[in-house]
Amino acid sequence: MMHRQAVIVGGGPAGLAAALRLREKGVQDILVLEREQLLGGILRQCIHDGFGLTRFGESLSGPEYAQRFIDRVKAANLECLTDCTVLDITPEKVVTAASRAKGLLQIQADAVLLTMGCRERTRGALATPGTRPAGVYTAGVAQNYINLQNIMVGHEVVILGSGDIGLIMARRMTLEGAHVKGVYEVQPYPSGLPRNIEQCLNDYGIPLHLSHTVVDIRGRERLTSVVVAQCDERFRPIPGTEEEIPCDTLILSVGLIPENELSLAAGVELDARTRGAFVDEHCQTQVPGIFAAGNVLHVHDLVDFVSLEAEALADSAAEYILKGSLPACCLEVRAGQNVGHVIPQRISGTRSFTLSLRVRQPLTDVSVVVRQGDREVLRKKMRKALPAEMIQLPIRAEKLTDSADMEVYVE
Repeated sequence: MMHRQAVIVGGGPAGLAAALRLREKGVQDILVLEREQLLGGILRQCIHDGFGLTRFGESLSGPEYAQRFIDRVKAANLECLTDCTVLDITPEKVVTAASRAKGLLQIQADAVLLTMGCRERTRGALATPGTRPAGVYTAGVAQNYINLQNIMVGHEVVILGSGDIGLIMARRMTLEGAHVKGVYEVQPYPSGLPRNIEQCLNDYGIPLHLSHTVVDIRGRERLTSVVVAQCDERFRPIPGTEEEIPCDTLILSVGLIPENELSLAAGVELDARTRGAFVDEHCQTQVPGIFAAGNVLHVHDLVDFVSLEAEALADSAAEYILKGSLPACCLEVRAGQNVGHVIPQRISGTRSFTLSLRVRQPLTDVSVVVRQGDREVLRKKMRKALPAEMIQLPIRAEKLTDSADMEVYVE
């Protein structure tokens, strides 16, 4: 049995940022476990730019953004074990992992930091009818084939879902010579960032069809066509609106799911709205000493927010490791009218923290209101609020009370 002050599960942008901040805070005995052969997480295949505007004040590609942290990790001589799969985490913070280089490992940690990121929803999760031919990919898999393995996945392409990866892949496939026939979104509004709608679809003349979905997949060995149909307000296909579109590739960009199987094994309770852990203002789960941040906690739209959240987690984790405890968080934070979810779900009422939330639907000329009991803590007016864009609000300790729950709503 090995011992480490902190074990970080995941060597992507959240894990690396947390490791560096822990070292800055005086935690010396840190181990980063990464199942891929290289550090950097999903950023290694995101060769487009737009990363780093918030964190570094300049536009970087995904690999460039990741390399900034990798270089600092190497310079700090932090212990990172790649090609290592974590098999289990117990509530007592015992981490079991398997490594090609080290064999089977068991590590007793003072604190465990969960930064595993998220995975894509697949065709199986959608239960889309039809045959099972080659040519159906999730957007991330298609991105991996093209950007990392130099394999072209198809030439006549239909994209289902308007998530950011799907929009970026619409542009990428076009640049590689493919013909993207359209992006079909079941919601009445796009689920990707407005800048990606503009830069990836409008700039390349790729049509976006809202309130549409794929109702049939056709082809035996290789995809030959898909059938799309309009949807009503309950997302049910409208009979008589079906249209068959010949294609050899269907790319799915239909949402991300936080990777929380290890969290469940550790006894961490999950929020049905975010599909991530319930956490307090310290990013600590209800299991003392187990923390979560980044896309494993809730899906972010910008990697800069992932790194900043992981650094805030590391500040609290360092305090827990070095002092043995954190202030209790007994007050509940509730998502009210027009709010899909909030992070954190519990606060102490005595410390400043950053509140993250998403609205349920596109809204214009609204105010985000934060209340504690009968007191208004914060009110922020917004010209436009979109589900695709996470709203972050700094809440100052002097505005809070430690005797009333908090509600966040949009009016």
